[in-house]
Amino acid sequence: MNQQKPIVGITMGDAAGVGPEIILKSLAKEEMYEISRPLVIGDSKILERAKSFVNSELKIESVNAENLENLAYEYGTVFCLDLNLLSEELKVGQVSKEAGHAAFKYLETAIELAKQEKISAICTAPLNKEALHKGGHKYPGHTEILADLTGTQDFSMMLSAPNLKVIHVTTHVGILDAVKLINPERVYHVIKLAHDTLQKAGINAPKIAVCGINPHAGENGLFGYGEEEEKVIPGVEKAQGEGIDVVGPLPADTLFFRTVRGDFDIVVAMYHDQGHGPVKVLGLDAGVNITVGLPIIRTSVDHGTAFDIAGKGIADEKSLMEAMRQAVELAPKK
Repeated sequence: MNQQKPIVGITMGDAAGVGPEIILKSLAKEEMYEISRPLVIGDSKILERAKSFVNSELKIESVNAENLENLAYEYGTVFCLDLNLLSEELKVGQVSKEAGHAAFKYLETAIELAKQEKISAICTAPLNKEALHKGGHKYPGHTEILADLTGTQDFSMMLSAPNLKVIHVTTHVGILDAVKLINPERVYHVIKLAHDTLQKAGINAPKIAVCGINPHAGENGLFGYGEEEEKVIPGVEKAQGEGIDVVGPLPADTLFFRTVRGDFDIVVAMYHDQGHGPVKVLGLDAGVNITVGLPIIRTSVDHGTAFDIAGKGIADEKSLMEAMRQAVELAPKK
């Protein structure tokens, strides 16, 4: 029975943040072992240190990548693929180039394991972009690293919260750059990614709604300079021409309410805060970040490293637990 459960690689993220704590708190719940075979990819000594933060009695056991399929994965023992990159003297709650580099190496290792099918899915704890850059890795975030290391050109970030799923046309760029990057082909591709992802999740004919760029979706040229007509509508019409159930562009200020009400299965947001704001209003512990379009499954918490509370043992693990559940749901079935 145990061997049928997917092996989910949990990357520790930035070890100076709350990642180690929320991993231990999540793996203290027996449910995580009932649905999966959890494997932490990080530093065992950092997990050992974090046990004191959360009053954990879990056993930490270092393992190597050669025999992952045959490990026991029993509740009470946390298996850690120990990359041994950090000192236990690493300061909690501070930006560190060492922690930034380690976070990159944890993810790089997880990606290789997933490509080799040694693990079924990746679930990521948060990293810190400043630390990542100081560590020599000039990426905006997890999503872009995953795309680069898997050679993926057509990808997007999807956020999932109770009664609301949002997929993004642009993500980690400034608002002026976002508007420049939006174009009909990108809009079409994100609609198609949303459609295909929800179909794989069991929704046969997903109902998709697309946000406008401007207030009131431009209101027929009253706001903006015709961005909806130039950049959004042709992409929507192309998807409609393929039989996809998609409408828009619609005013973002009412669209998210309508989606939570049940009118649509997913919203296509034009830029980062347009999509993230409504999801986070529903609760930071409720949102899960899913990178769609990759050849591997990756889910993540939808919160940051929370340096201000790191080491205090009070970080909420619910988002990581939900990310684990979604990783299991999306993982290839053997």
